[in-house]
Amino acid sequence: MVVFLLFYTVVYMGNAVYGTFIPLYFQSIGASPSEIGTLLSLGPLVAVLAQPFWGLQGDRAKSKNSVLMIMIVGCGIVMLLFPLSTAFVYLMAMVGLLTFFQTSIFAVSDAITLEELDKQKRWSYGPIRLGGTIGFALMSIAFGYVAQHEISYIFPVYALVMLVSLFLLLRFPKVSGHQSTGNKVKFWVLFKQRKLMVYLAISVVLQITLGYYYTFFPVYYKAMGGDNVLLGWSMVISALSEVPFLLFAKRIFERVRITHVLLISSIATALRWFAFSFTDNPIWVLPAQILHGLIYIVLSVTIAMYINQQVPKELRASGQALNGLLSLGVARIIGSFAGGFASEAFGMKNVFFYNGWIAVGCVVCILIVHQREKGASSPA
Repeated sequence: MVVFLLFYTVVYMGNAVYGTFIPLYFQSIGASPSEIGTLLSLGPLVAVLAQPFWGLQGDRAKSKNSVLMIMIVGCGIVMLLFPLSTAFVYLMAMVGLLTFFQTSIFAVSDAITLEELDKQKRWSYGPIRLGGTIGFALMSIAFGYVAQHEISYIFPVYALVMLVSLFLLLRFPKVSGHQSTGNKVKFWVLFKQRKLMVYLAISVVLQITLGYYYTFFPVYYKAMGGDNVLLGWSMVISALSEVPFLLFAKRIFERVRITHVLLISSIATALRWFAFSFTDNPIWVLPAQILHGLIYIVLSVTIAMYINQQVPKELRASGQALNGLLSLGVARIIGSFAGGFASEAFGMKNVFFYNGWIAVGCVVCILIVHQREKGASSPA
């Protein structure tokens, strides 16, 4: 399983490079906040269409590995083509193409990894996913220094990360799609799982606020006075904050109700966005980044593990893709596109403040859901 750990370490380095620094690249070539929001909302729009496609391919392929290989190669090629023009239409095309290949990399990787872990019974998902956190943190620091001198290095560095990821993927054991033998199960069966839909709905609302954060925090942070190096360190703090949950995710998942996990994540989200909106000092934002370890990773890992255990095996890749579609697609569209216009209308500080209240609304909804579940399980 060491090769899985190394794969997650490397592939998430690409996330650190593109996800953190691409808004700054767009800003460096003269894009306005609304243009940046539009560019980064196009990707999630493509993801809405691409996630079901790649999930279905993964479930029906003789080897999920080959599907993942196509996505990784596609990402590397598109990133090398990215800097050939700064025309807005060209950038939109590149963002769309990159997202088409990139959007399901983590979902299909999780599907392969979780199925192999079920066979091995010796490792748990958390420590392997921890490799992604380590890789993200290391690359955030390293590329923060690189970006101080030349932001356009984002493209060859990302392509190199994809190349190394491909070599590691070639050492994976083959994992077949469970519908490859002819037992076809419709994608829409997923929507009949009521609890899954409730948990996904709560996750999506929180992910909308995260979508705004991923798109506009780098720009907001620089406007506050932080430089690229400090931005890199802020991402390191947020990445390392994921470590405790990843180490104990399996135990937490076995002993704590999902509604309680989601409640803690919602409270942490509200506190984080309020903290962002109450200071103008980039240094004071850094402690608030610790709360990241109770938000994104908790939402993504908890839902991924729930899908692997509760969804029919014929739809596990599609289930992971549905989670990605909603959290990396629909939520990012709203967070990026609407967030861009909201930033111009109200200012980024106020939008973070409003996002805090959205998270408070999630807290209230979760408490209602918990009370209903408690009432349904109690004897009549």
